[in-house]
Amino acid sequence: MRRLVRPLLLTALAASCGIAMAATPDSDQPQGKLPRWAMPESYQLAFKVDPKQQDFSGTTTIKIKLTQATDHIWMHGRELKVSKVTVINAKGKKSVGKYDDVAPKEGVVKIELGATLQPQDITLVIDYSAPLNQQLQGLYKVSHEGKPYAMTQMEPISARFAFPGFDEPSFKTPFQIKLTIPTDEVGVANTKQVKEEKAGTGWKTLTFSETPPLPTYLVAFGVGPWDVVKGPTIPASEFRKDPTELRGIAANGEGHRMEHVLGETPSIIKALEDYYGFGYPFDKLDLLAAPDFSAGAMENPGLVTFRDWLLLLDKDSAAKYVRGSFNVTAHELAHQWTGDTVTMGWWDDLWLNEAFATWMQQKVTQKVHPEYRADLDRVRGAQGAMSGDSMVTTRKIRQPITGNGDIETAFDGITYQKGAAVLGMFEGFVTEPVFQKGMRGYIQEHKFANATAEDLVDSIAKAADKGDDFKQAFMSFLNQPGVPYVQTKLAQENGKTVLQLSQSRYLPAGSTGDANKVWGVPVCVRYGTADGSKVACELLSKATGSIVLPGATAKSWVMPNANGTGYYRFSMDKADLANLGKQISKLDDAEQLAYADAINAAFRRGDVDAGSALAALKPLTGSKVSEVSTAPMGTFNWINYQLATTDAQRAKLKAWATSSYLPAMQRLGYTKKDGEADSDSLQRATLASFLGLDMKVPEVRAALLKQGDAVLKPGADGRLNYAAADSNLLGAALGVSVQEHGKPVVDQLIAELPKTSDPAQRNAILAGLSEASDPALANQVRDFSLDKNVKVGEMGALLSGNRDTKAGRDDVWKWSVANYDKIVARTGSFSGGRLPSLMGGGGCSTEEAQRLEDFFKTRAKEVSGAERGLAQNSEAMKLCAALKAKQDPAAILK
Repeated sequence: MRRLVRPLLLTALAASCGIAMAATPDSDQPQGKLPRWAMPESYQLAFKVDPKQQDFSGTTTIKIKLTQATDHIWMHGRELKVSKVTVINAKGKKSVGKYDDVAPKEGVVKIELGATLQPQDITLVIDYSAPLNQQLQGLYKVSHEGKPYAMTQMEPISARFAFPGFDEPSFKTPFQIKLTIPTDEVGVANTKQVKEEKAGTGWKTLTFSETPPLPTYLVAFGVGPWDVVKGPTIPASEFRKDPTELRGIAANGEGHRMEHVLGETPSIIKALEDYYGFGYPFDKLDLLAAPDFSAGAMENPGLVTFRDWLLLLDKDSAAKYVRGSFNVTAHELAHQWTGDTVTMGWWDDLWLNEAFATWMQQKVTQKVHPEYRADLDRVRGAQGAMSGDSMVTTRKIRQPITGNGDIETAFDGITYQKGAAVLGMFEGFVTEPVFQKGMRGYIQEHKFANATAEDLVDSIAKAADKGDDFKQAFMSFLNQPGVPYVQTKLAQENGKTVLQLSQSRYLPAGSTGDANKVWGVPVCVRYGTADGSKVACELLSKATGSIVLPGATAKSWVMPNANGTGYYRFSMDKADLANLGKQISKLDDAEQLAYADAINAAFRRGDVDAGSALAALKPLTGSKVSEVSTAPMGTFNWINYQLATTDAQRAKLKAWATSSYLPAMQRLGYTKKDGEADSDSLQRATLASFLGLDMKVPEVRAALLKQGDAVLKPGADGRLNYAAADSNLLGAALGVSVQEHGKPVVDQLIAELPKTSDPAQRNAILAGLSEASDPALANQVRDFSLDKNVKVGEMGALLSGNRDTKAGRDDVWKWSVANYDKIVARTGSFSGGRLPSLMGGGGCSTEEAQRLEDFFKTRAKEVSGAERGLAQNSEAMKLCAALKAKQDPAAILK
């Protein structure tokens, strides 16, 4: 998964794309993909690992097919201390090879074979040692309550930290893993353990069954005092003849908290098998709760790894964790088909992994837990992606890989949410059964191999009996950046009611982009008729077009994005938009979200002023559906924090927010009711944070402060009383206490964090600390983010606060500049793409953009991914400043 774009997932992305960009005296050193004249056919990986130590050792044995005469082989390896290379030719003759670390930063190595070998099958045996990584890459070391663990995160190209090999997705081969570990430790890997042997005093060797063909980035194992919890066996199905063993793997003492997720997993597997018509293809399934982790989760076949709070749940866990657990588990298990069974050929097609897992997760969630409203998550995810996709610095879904940073920044909303939305749009266009037929064909044709975007589009087109027009339309969304902007106008032509259409690229105020772009857009519209409403669709593949609306009249209302399935924004003339606004109750929930996005899009273009935007959005706030009622908050918050300049304007905004949302807060109350829907719990948390922390409504703050102070009152053991607050409000309650009481509470929470390993409690403490608003206290919190008691994966939570005002952002900037080297040293290359945002995110002036550009002018090239992160953050600041200049604050008082 790496990067599910959700508020809960403070995702740190992977390092670099494996492209050797450094100069080298070897003229044939690969500057991109490794050459294909040396192809790995299988690996035997033997590791000797003691998590208590700082280093590990290994022996990698690779069978390789040479298809041309050569005296060397190009491979990958990084920070490996190689002691011996043995070359075994096809006749079994051994010779000594040489390991040459020619590009250490990129991890490209040259193996000298000692002689020129003719085309044949050879075997390389490489003995080495390496450090257990400290930055959550490759084979890395973490601790839980003082006990060390070693585990892996190989994607995208961190396998080279763990073993030498061909670290690219198209090199899929079987792997056999052996772990020699202390006798009192537990070892787990992708496949079932098939043997255990003594390996000298205090050591044992575990052998695991051979994997199906995998790329290096999916190799996974872990060593430590793990709890291993047996889950319900996944029964055989019509697509899988044997039952599948299911287990939970957690840090020592935490295994009992995996009961919930293990109970949900069989239903996910069944839904996936039923859809794909293809059985779960691996010999067992372990879900591992990682003590510290760079990503949200990782789809390693047979050993799926997660941030611990996604798996370790209790009966009173917050609804956001329970729902998030199911959604992320469904995403990772969907990968077992798209990503693991069928793997992208190269990183430019990462969307074949991530977009499909996101899209499929939503289908699974909607089937198993319809109350979770995955249909609305899909629309909100697409709208979030559109925000970034509206910038000229956005990337394509299929972004060419030209340098080390391109792979890191591919794990974003474009790959995940935009990709999933595009799939859903074309699925709706050809119908779900036809799309499913195409997906089944795609999986069968490319199982245990690699595929490209063309393979997928061809499979869908074949199932739909569509030709080149369909393929070109689909590919236009993959190979072209940006959001289509569909302008509509209701008209009468030849006695018929038609919707006139034109398209361009959506660009916000201040953009320097070219609006003259065309996609193949499946436009579907809902419109009013005498007996209700109808839907009409048309593939808009030119700059202009039209849709005939049978049964419509000149006075009919029109929703230009029926069911909210289209990945495009729309605009209407004022009369049509006003007519639509009066029909909100006739739109389904997804369409109401599409309406909210249309208002926001018009506002950010400068076509609608602040007062008009708020008036148009106001009817949505009364919805009983949380996702709809809170949709206006994004536009509102921008107006509140960036546009309002006077006390009168702020008072007007506070009144708007209070009248819109306080009644729902009062109805819900401040504690969870027995048997209440989880949607109520989630809405309570959203409203409490918005009203209590953003709008500072006194009665809401008082209620949160009461809970926060009750938590902070130590028990007999000197620990916080977490149960004194509603679990869904814990972070907000502590945040209000921090703001009201200041340093004593900050000190208390900083002292408490090392005492708890409970991930939900830790997240709440981090959330509370991030609300420190006093400059000195905010700097104390930032300093704490560099402390060893804060996990590397938790740093972002502490550095995300105090960005709502220019003064707050200036303080963040000064601290970040002063501590830049420490931040980079601690996070390593994982956060390269996020560094500019971490330091300057939220800015809304050309001054802030300029200082960011000046600071990173010489530094961006030093950290993988930072150049793209810099470009996007700088543009976002300039666009914010342009919108601020175009909008009149006085319009707030309309």
